[in-house]
Amino acid sequence: MATVDVSPLLTSEVRRSSRLTGKEKPLYTDTIPMHDIIVQSRKRGRPKKKDAPQKQSPNNSPKKQAGSLAHTNSPASALAKSSSGEATSANDGTQNGKRNLDNGKPKKVKKRKGSPKKSGPPKNKPKLNSSHRKPILVGMVTEDVSEGNCVLDPLPVTVKSSKTKVKETLRGFTSNYLHFVQEEQRRVQEIAAARAEKKGAKKAEEKEDEDEKKASRRPDLKAITKMLNDKTVLNPIKRLGHIPGIEVGDQFFSRAEMVVVGLHSHWLNGIDYMGKEYQQVYNEYTFPLGTCIVLSGQYEDDLDNSDTITYTGQGGHDLLGNKKQISDQKLERGNLALKNNFETKVPVRVIRGHKAQNSYTGKIYTYDGLYMVIDCWPEEGLRKFIVYKYKLKRLEGQKQLTTSQVRFIRQDVPQSTADLRGMVSRDISNGQEKIPIPASNTVDDPPCPPSGFVYSKELRISSEIKMPKNEVGCKCHGDCSNSRDCPCAKFNGNDFAYVRLDGGRLVEAKSIVFECGAGCKCGPGCINRTSQQGMRYRLEVFKTPSKGWAVRSWDTIPAGAPVCEYVGILKRSDEVESNHFDNKYIFDIDCLQTMKGLDGREKRAGDVPTVGINIESEAPEYCIDAAEEGNVARFINHSCMPNLFVQCVLSSHHDIKLAKIMLFAADTIPPLQELTYDYGYAMDSVVGPDGKVIELACHCGAAECRKRLH
Repeated sequence: MATVDVSPLLTSEVRRSSRLTGKEKPLYTDTIPMHDIIVQSRKRGRPKKKDAPQKQSPNNSPKKQAGSLAHTNSPASALAKSSSGEATSANDGTQNGKRNLDNGKPKKVKKRKGSPKKSGPPKNKPKLNSSHRKPILVGMVTEDVSEGNCVLDPLPVTVKSSKTKVKETLRGFTSNYLHFVQEEQRRVQEIAAARAEKKGAKKAEEKEDEDEKKASRRPDLKAITKMLNDKTVLNPIKRLGHIPGIEVGDQFFSRAEMVVVGLHSHWLNGIDYMGKEYQQVYNEYTFPLGTCIVLSGQYEDDLDNSDTITYTGQGGHDLLGNKKQISDQKLERGNLALKNNFETKVPVRVIRGHKAQNSYTGKIYTYDGLYMVIDCWPEEGLRKFIVYKYKLKRLEGQKQLTTSQVRFIRQDVPQSTADLRGMVSRDISNGQEKIPIPASNTVDDPPCPPSGFVYSKELRISSEIKMPKNEVGCKCHGDCSNSRDCPCAKFNGNDFAYVRLDGGRLVEAKSIVFECGAGCKCGPGCINRTSQQGMRYRLEVFKTPSKGWAVRSWDTIPAGAPVCEYVGILKRSDEVESNHFDNKYIFDIDCLQTMKGLDGREKRAGDVPTVGINIESEAPEYCIDAAEEGNVARFINHSCMPNLFVQCVLSSHHDIKLAKIMLFAADTIPPLQELTYDYGYAMDSVVGPDGKVIELACHCGAAECRKRLH
């Protein structure tokens, strides 16, 4: 049997080369369309003077934190714009981007409309050719232009890193998933309404029950199917070794997420492998060959000691979830693949799954790196049936494990303020928020708490501003449940902007989200009042060495969940024009620019209705000043690869120039990860009184940091 040098598998980096040859294919040369979370608001910055005299906009000023040098704590925008060009598959040379998610043996399938069957997404066949030989083992003899490892002729495209492609693919999955959740919730409501209308007709009820059983209840499987058909999955051709852009310790909140990034290509089976169809391309290996296993306690014979694992093969166990073996296992499919891994000394990826209440699947999956199969044997299991056992040992030189055999929790997350190291304030809100916001400082000596401002949980209106009158709202009672009957839903495109999941999640970023307001008859628990519910997560303000104060969460924040409102003093933009260079807490309310696609911005999803909406008002623009008065949002830093986005929200009135500014989660954010959003500065957009460009260094530390904030 052929053996493989495993040392190149210990890193996701690839070797550098001065230029690609015609025979060597790069791992990633295509782009994945970014999730529809577009840059929303811009940081204040005075534009450069041009040859032709132009009237200067009063809303162009930078923002500064008191008492901090080169600080990036200033608000403005959401996430990066969508890349231009058509979406293509993630691997060069792949025409259809499809793959088999069942057993590694692709079959031709016809595209069909509707939901996937309960057995999972349709099986898709990847096209294999000689161009896929090199990338099978990451880090051996291939180039990755996305990491900047090759010198190429200039192209009119933006090359993305592998990390960015993984993030964008997961955002695309989340968007599809939430859309299908919304579709499923609508379907259930329609069935309930039909039953109510036909309550006395028994046959009609039986017919509805039959239709309900036929329909898929798995939005995650629908999302996989859509991405396979749209060719927006990563790594449709299976590969061994590390996956570019995925590091040891990275976590996923469903099997489906691992499928769309190519980490583990089956949504149900524990063993992922390359079938015999790969033999024609990789004749030095014996197929089937395992690529990845998921260790999640499904078999009673499993034994996990972190660096050493005794893994039970697949098949023969009770599918009801009691982990009992009910028949003999056979040496085929995944079991045979792992045996071949042992004989050819090819390592496999190992993923550990553990229970988690904050995951919509009830589990979190952690990538723990590469393991070598060092032994395999059949034996009689606990239930007297034959099972296949595999002993795996973790390869040395990898990042330390983050999961535990006994308790799969993050031990460094404080359970209370008493556990917080360097605590300088138990609650910076002084009891205003329903959840305390502690502050910690392990940087300064002596440590000091945030100062120089007054905490306020609500927006304060400047005396010079006259707010619009409340609009006449919906007549719904209790809760707005039927989007077809609720007039507020019609403003959002005849549907609610949120889904009933995790306390309410925004389906997608929009130009404007219309919520129920003071003129509506519905109660405070209405799904269309999601952003009005106040703090939902345990946030902490902490001091950083280079960015001043920052914010992180002690809880997992699901994508689409509201995090906080940007609060301060609502002012006219011309009020702060005179001292705008000394104030770095100015946030312009410029939803109109996003709606019209002005200043290089791209429009968001959905059309904004014009009836009853104040769009063409000649009133001056407004801004929120959080320099002297504000909430926790004033401490959230900028990042070139943020995990939050800005969303304008209207409720009681419909004047978009006075919209509420909310920050939503763009990704599923794990505990203790810093919360950030893109301030949206255009490069060289801030000019001082002397006409010179004011440059400000960026310290976000992102993989694709632009190095300058403006």
